[in-house]
Amino acid sequence: MDTDTHPVNERIDAFWGIAAKESGTCTIEHEGPRVRIRLERWCFGPLTMFSTQGSGFTIRRTTRQVRRDPVNTISVTTQSRGNAAFAWNDYEQRVRGPQALVMAHKSAGYDYGWSGTGHAVAFMVDADHVGLPEHQIRAAIPRLSTSAVAPLLLHHIRALHRDADRLSADPGAQALATATLELTRALIVSVTTPDPQRAVTDSTLLTQILAYIRLHLTEPDLTPARIAHAHHISVRTLYRLCENGGLSLEQWIIRRRLEGIRQDLITPQHAHRTIEAIARSWGVTNSVYLSRRFRQTYGLTPRQWRLHHRAT
Repeated sequence: MDTDTHPVNERIDAFWGIAAKESGTCTIEHEGPRVRIRLERWCFGPLTMFSTQGSGFTIRRTTRQVRRDPVNTISVTTQSRGNAAFAWNDYEQRVRGPQALVMAHKSAGYDYGWSGTGHAVAFMVDADHVGLPEHQIRAAIPRLSTSAVAPLLLHHIRALHRDADRLSADPGAQALATATLELTRALIVSVTTPDPQRAVTDSTLLTQILAYIRLHLTEPDLTPARIAHAHHISVRTLYRLCENGGLSLEQWIIRRRLEGIRQDLITPQHAHRTIEAIARSWGVTNSVYLSRRFRQTYGLTPRQWRLHHRAT
């Protein structure tokens, strides 16, 4: 998106529309009447990279907006040009020079912006993919500058950005996302745990476990015993890794199955299939259980969800 391609009176709305779509409900304050913003976006598996450059602005997400439009994502931002200001919760940071790096958890309010002309490169990802408890991610945010891992992640982000068109289209894009998440985990762990070596090892194994679950999510015999056996650990160790990672194994699995079912119920290519057939294809064989959990999660039964979507 380049505001120069929009009429002058539509430039602010064009930029705001994309920012709100990607980051949730927010407010943008522009510096001066002349708005010039160029925004680029690339996808690496579950990770989205952004390049934003142009005239001064501040993007603000208030606690009231967070309550009205909750999102569970984190962002990591580097400032390639200009000096920026960052505020998250009660923490404030001046982002000066190309070696600065900031992280925000979008479950809390934040401000980010610069004066004059600036250029920022950032990535955003759902916090579930980080595989660490929310309290640990939050605790790391004010301490990132003390980590020896921060320069590694910063240079990695810059390298991805320099060749983003080619790399995002490469078959290895998913692996690059995994590498980025591993560095992000290492960064967080390095400033929040007294035993970072074990924590990094555990988080790496948990990442492998979650990837295995996603691969076999549609299989009804995906049990904790099978998952543990596939990774040469005990069921007890499996549950410990999940607990330390801030997730419940069974709830994590059913939530992703429900999301798959919910999407298939409104996808035209599955319109001819029964609800029960779609549920079975996601490893859920009990229709009563499905209806109860679906309604608890989304406020409607699977049938109501499908009918509501058809009506709209």
